[in-house]
Amino acid sequence: MSPITSRVFYGWIALAGAMLTAFTAGGAFLYSFGVFLPVMCAELDWSRAVVSVGLSLGLLAFGLPSPLFGILVARFGPRINMVWGNILAVLGLAGMYFVREVWHVYLLYSFMGLGAGLGGYIACTTIANNWFMRKRPLAMGIFASAAALGGFAFPPLVTVLISAFGWRISWLVLAGIVFVVAVLISSLVLVRDRPEDMGLVPDGISVEHLEDTGSVDYSSGTGQGLAGWETRQAMRVTTTWIIAAFAAANYFALGTMVAHQVAHVQDLGFSPVAAALTMSLVSGIGIVGRLGCGVLALRFNIRYLAVAGFIIQLIAVGILMSTRNLSLIYIYAALFGISNGSIITTMPTIIGEYYGRAHYAQILGVIFAISIAVESAAPAVAGIVYDTTASYTMAFGIVAAFSLVGLICVLLARRPKLPQPDIL
Repeated sequence: MSPITSRVFYGWIALAGAMLTAFTAGGAFLYSFGVFLPVMCAELDWSRAVVSVGLSLGLLAFGLPSPLFGILVARFGPRINMVWGNILAVLGLAGMYFVREVWHVYLLYSFMGLGAGLGGYIACTTIANNWFMRKRPLAMGIFASAAALGGFAFPPLVTVLISAFGWRISWLVLAGIVFVVAVLISSLVLVRDRPEDMGLVPDGISVEHLEDTGSVDYSSGTGQGLAGWETRQAMRVTTTWIIAAFAAANYFALGTMVAHQVAHVQDLGFSPVAAALTMSLVSGIGIVGRLGCGVLALRFNIRYLAVAGFIIQLIAVGILMSTRNLSLIYIYAALFGISNGSIITTMPTIIGEYYGRAHYAQILGVIFAISIAVESAAPAVAGIVYDTTASYTMAFGIVAAFSLVGLICVLLARRPKLPQPDIL
């Protein structure tokens, strides 16, 4: 019997839905914050450290409940979580219009983060992991590039919106974009949970063909094939925690730069547009790192690609700490984007390859919670350092230290062996 095929494997369509969610929700929730920060602080007479706590709380709400999000995704499927999670994010974004007190920012960004966490990263990467196995690195790289594209597009968009309508109306516009794209188009129209629900298996081969021919070996290069590790087994091996450590190191660097990079460049005397462009470069060039890592991982050990990513990240941060030249700052942004993007692609790909499909969402949920807990501290730490020293030099030095730790951890993160079941 020949395989049941269609002109386009639906996995790519489902992946496109996940990408649209990452593009809009990530761009609005995370990458736009740094553009709003100096404007809101100036108008409301708040310090950057005080307002940055809002993003820290939002990231905590985004990441700390990830083990619960993983359970919900495994129980109800990614799609339903994407619908309700992004509705919560929309309500949080819209509520920023009414901010009058700093605690309003804390409450609304926490609400926003909770929604983005429920309907975002865990659910979306589970879509990629469910629909692809042999092409998992490529699918993860393509997905991760969507979030970077959001970071490329949203900072200049928000800059224009604030100039034209003010920062309050700009939050409402972002809420409308997320509702239309992430809720209506992505979650309700495009996304489907698993290939098995459509009579397919990962990578686009029909179940009937798989059963009749037995010609597809999904255990090759996938860690543990279709079954994989139990969550409790994964939590007992050192490799899991090493992966969490290098992911956390990378997210700490990202959290610092997203919140304070634009403000730092403005402090050096450059215009808001030039400063926002540095964040666009981090995200836009980051697409190269994410896609490139996904493509290269089809042929090379993805762990070595992450090693290269951390080395480039150290070089980038060193440039940022030592220059006031705008051209060199743009070079920093390009290098940081490539490095951060490649490492972001590495983490969920390694988890899928090392631990398989069955409990992917739960295992990723635990690791991601640790990563985001560390990232959530980054904006506040950098804000406190700035308010204390009137400079970001020490804050960027802390980022470099975290990058070095991440490099060491990647070198140690070798594939674990699946424990043998107990024999009575």
